Amino acid sequence: MNLYPLKFQPILKTVIWGGHDIRPFKGMPASDDLVGESWEVSAVPGHESVVANGPLAGSNLRALTAEYPAEMLGQKLGSAEKPEFPLLIKLIDAQQNLSLQVHPDDALARERHNCFGKNEMWHIISTKPDAKILAGMQREVNKAEYADLVASGDILDYVACHDSHPGDTFYIPAGRVHGIGAGNLLIEVQQSSDITYRIFDYNRRDANGNTRELHTEQALDAIDFKVYDEYRTAPGEPERLAPGCSASLLVASPFFIVKKIALDSKAPVAVEPSNSFVSLTSIEGTACVRSRSAEIADDEACESAFTTTIKQGESVLIPASCVESATISGHATLIYATVS
Repeated sequence: MNLYPLKFQPILKTVIWGGHDIRPFKGMPASDDLVGESWEVSAVPGHESVVANGPLAGSNLRALTAEYPAEMLGQKLGSAEKPEFPLLIKLIDAQQNLSLQVHPDDALARERHNCFGKNEMWHIISTKPDAKILAGMQREVNKAEYADLVASGDILDYVACHDSHPGDTFYIPAGRVHGIGAGNLLIEVQQSSDITYRIFDYNRRDANGNTRELHTEQALDAIDFKVYDEYRTAPGEPERLAPGCSASLLVASPFFIVKKIALDSKAPVAVEPSNSFVSLTSIEGTACVRSRSAEIADDEACESAFTTTIKQGESVLIPASCVESATISGHATLIYATVS
């Protein structure tokens, strides 16, 4: 199989705290649904992204990873006993505050849920007035105090609250208490996991009058109660890749590498190298992604190189076998994600 840059059908999630900004951001017709998330690239069981372009249209990401592990993931991840696609990439629109929550690390998630833990990062795309991000502890809390503070709702007084602005980045390691405040539209890159321990949910009720389940006890063993000096992540200095193209490092962790690419070039620019796959999401503008798989990259007679266009709010996954020959062109701001 000659793989190529893959676009997927977005998986739109209607949730109690969702809003109306994701559909227009993606150029989709408006609806009355409260869409809180668009899962752009997902291999989470039961929520697998389905290919929307080319010969593989209708295939899902989990199945492709199982069938072509080295070609999709690269040799390191592809040679694992059970190769799995390691990331989940989302757009998130918070019309209301999300719950205060925490995620388990790999060890606790394997023990309890037989899955990856959940380290994640957020890059803010746009905000409404007074938008906030909750991330980390601003005051010391011990385990004995924790349950009483949750029950009273006073736990919020101990969580660090940050003004949110377009361009801000927050790395949320497993164990860090966090919450997305109302008025944030952002992109999230995280480990491929859907495990969340909900700590506090503002006592709100759904349409049936029910409160959502809290995970007070489960969260206790996951929380990092330490107070840190800084919770906002400073971006790296822009690095010029080519005329009309630069990249700024947003997060480099053991779980993912995320950069923001500023692209303004009609001429093709080589995609930042990786030993694995690369995901690109446009948060502004339009880009053309072109690549041939490794098997045909040097075949000068082959003029059928796959070309994919992504507009604002769209994503493309470049399989590992295609990254070396991949180029981008256009005028866009792109979020680049890969693994080391």
